[in-house]
Amino acid sequence: MSSTPEIPRVVVIGAGIVGCSLADELTARGWTDITVLEQGPLPAPGGSTSHAPGLVFQTNASKTLTALARYTVEKFTSLDVDGVSCFHQVGGLELATTPERLAELHRRAGYAASWGVRGEIVSAARCKELWPLIDESLILGGFHTPDDGLARALLASRAQMARAGARGARFLERHTVTGIEREDGRVTGVVTDRGTFPADHVVSAAGFWGPVIGRMAGIDVPLQPLAHQYARTGPLPELSDATAEASKPILRFQDRDLYFREHTDRIGIGSYAHRPLPVDPFAVLPYDEARARNMDMPSSYPFTEEDWAPSWADCRQLMPTLRDAEIEAGFNGVFSFTPDGMPVLGESRRLRGFWLAEAVWVTHSAGVAKAVAEWMVDGRPSIDLHECDLTRFEEAQRSPSYVLERGAQQFVEVYDVIHPLQPMERPRPLRVSPFHARQQQLGAYFLEGGGWERPHWYEANAPLVDALGPLPARDAWSARHWSPVAAAEAKATREGVALYDMTPLRRLEVTGPGSLDFLDRMTSNNLRKKPGAVTYSLLLDASGGIRSDLTVARLAPDRFQVGANSPADLDWLLRHAPADVHIRDITSGTCCVGVWGPRARDLVQPLTPDDFSHEAFGYFRARETYIGHVPVTAMRLSYVGELGWELYTTADLGLRLWDTLWEAGRELGVIAAGRSAFNSLRLEKGYRAWGVDMTDEHDPFEAGVGFAVRMDRDDFVGKAALAGKGETTRRLTPLLLDDPAAVVLGKEPVYVDGLPAGYVTSASYGYTLGRCVAYAWLPAGLPTGTGVHIEYVGEKVPATVADEPLFDPKMTRIRR
Repeated sequence: MSSTPEIPRVVVIGAGIVGCSLADELTARGWTDITVLEQGPLPAPGGSTSHAPGLVFQTNASKTLTALARYTVEKFTSLDVDGVSCFHQVGGLELATTPERLAELHRRAGYAASWGVRGEIVSAARCKELWPLIDESLILGGFHTPDDGLARALLASRAQMARAGARGARFLERHTVTGIEREDGRVTGVVTDRGTFPADHVVSAAGFWGPVIGRMAGIDVPLQPLAHQYARTGPLPELSDATAEASKPILRFQDRDLYFREHTDRIGIGSYAHRPLPVDPFAVLPYDEARARNMDMPSSYPFTEEDWAPSWADCRQLMPTLRDAEIEAGFNGVFSFTPDGMPVLGESRRLRGFWLAEAVWVTHSAGVAKAVAEWMVDGRPSIDLHECDLTRFEEAQRSPSYVLERGAQQFVEVYDVIHPLQPMERPRPLRVSPFHARQQQLGAYFLEGGGWERPHWYEANAPLVDALGPLPARDAWSARHWSPVAAAEAKATREGVALYDMTPLRRLEVTGPGSLDFLDRMTSNNLRKKPGAVTYSLLLDASGGIRSDLTVARLAPDRFQVGANSPADLDWLLRHAPADVHIRDITSGTCCVGVWGPRARDLVQPLTPDDFSHEAFGYFRARETYIGHVPVTAMRLSYVGELGWELYTTADLGLRLWDTLWEAGRELGVIAAGRSAFNSLRLEKGYRAWGVDMTDEHDPFEAGVGFAVRMDRDDFVGKAALAGKGETTRRLTPLLLDDPAAVVLGKEPVYVDGLPAGYVTSASYGYTLGRCVAYAWLPAGLPTGTGVHIEYVGEKVPATVADEPLFDPKMTRIRR
């Protein structure tokens, strides 16, 4: 393997806004040997940057995307070219013409307050003041964000090229990449039609050409380019006195999939209302050939009039002045979509030194460049990027047909009102557990995650609802993808016994003579226990941030089963594993049933030859045994706060395991229970969900999982950073809503003394407690009993800081 010199040689492929921003960020950090290769002419090479209309709305349901957009605004506002600012801060305005959209704008205002973006809900009259051309009678209200505006992407590219160039970077136009050189699993150079460039790091910032570059490197890039309509009107009499490029806020009419911006005395209009128009990235024309065919640039396709007609009618309804206007010019611009709508960032493990900075829109460009530069130079980004990590997709989600179908659907849903639990419609079902047929027979209501069909409740349990008594009424939003059956399933789990399908949880097998030393070094807790022990532990990064949480079962001296979260966990462990450690993902070949409730022992003990008493099979212990005819690995774990076991077997025996438990449990009143009840029960116990309640932005002590860190043992990843941590200034804090009928769902802002002080991570109604439970990141030191308010769809809902765990604090129900 080649050694990396003191100042690494970096080749960035693509001189669009992402590549230019990255060169600027890297050179600012002292990495000055930067070569940026571009196949087109500079400074407008013909990719998405060259035609981007530049609208930057910072607020997003994703905290990460909002942070990336905030930095982009901050940076571009500080840049100028010849006295012209690279960001025109005219503000943003989103319109509601339906009650459903107005409620969504209230939620967006909540996201803004949670993530630190200025914004407010405004009246229809105020919308008219901000945009006099609209028909006020159609408007119910709007969301105004004064710090949003127009990114001048080409100017920002030029400004950053100049700064990076002054520090030593070079930008080479008309260099078409034809190959990626590698040796011993590491990138060594980039081949172009004009020569080869040695490199220690190569970053693909090629935009919709990303899959082309990825194929050269042997790396799949799950990205689908699609064409998107943009049109410009002729001069409008109402704007005849305009002298500035724009004076009104950038505008969204999401109920009709439209957005608007001024071009001095004209209006530019973008539409997502048309059919998806996928583009094959391998068939996009080179710059000169595109120009020869009368295309402005490779990313600018001919305008399709038939797709535009419905949107033009909607534009004229919103702005009556357009009824006498004509479209002066239009094109279909190509840009990138992924299966989940997020960027694809990070370094490939299969080809070390090869990085992706793909599927990045102008809105997030500078933020992405900063994060990737930090990742390359410092070893980690300063913000959580797990939603953008290139490893996040399951293998089943990386096929070209899946990427095409889901990418096209992301285009369709850009402006849709999407519920946080809303599953995709296609392709489904994709991954099913061995119990799927039985779950269908029980009337399972399936949602989807990671491609898996996941039962959230079972209609077979509907008769149990009658015994509950009246439940609090829910508003239409919180009632979506929810059923009162979940309350019945939670009650049955607390009082009897229930079967939970835990198959989608990731399982890794770690074996080899070095496995104990390796896992002990990579995780935070003490794993040096006898076989049969199960340990809750954390994967930390070098700064002490929580990369993931794990359950590690030592099944034999050199064999472990690790319960993990995402494909990134496997990738992280494989990156660090020595030659004498072997790691494989066994999830697809295995399955798991959680058997939980006070009658769990009554169910499993008659089916096994082993002693499942508390004295013989203690909490956080594992054993290989049999349930009926089925060999299982039984682990005494419970994430619902009740007695029980996780029972693992191979996928071919899964149905037999389910049927064995089901038949034996009939006389005990066994039920199948879903994820909705599971989430309620785990929050009553205060069990954290990685990626939601805690990420690598948080350390274990502030996240309330410091018990999984043993600072008194040998060195482990993150130990030194934790030893140097100062006093915690924030904590993951349990809240109970005061009103028994109130519900929140997550990501809402929390107000302390009338000011935004944090945000909700997880929330669910606690059916045992008779209150909604919410966990929130808040300032440390808030005493139990402190009153706060959670903003839910524009209403301030009172809540109180509580002690945890909220349910069974002495753990008597689990340890019996």
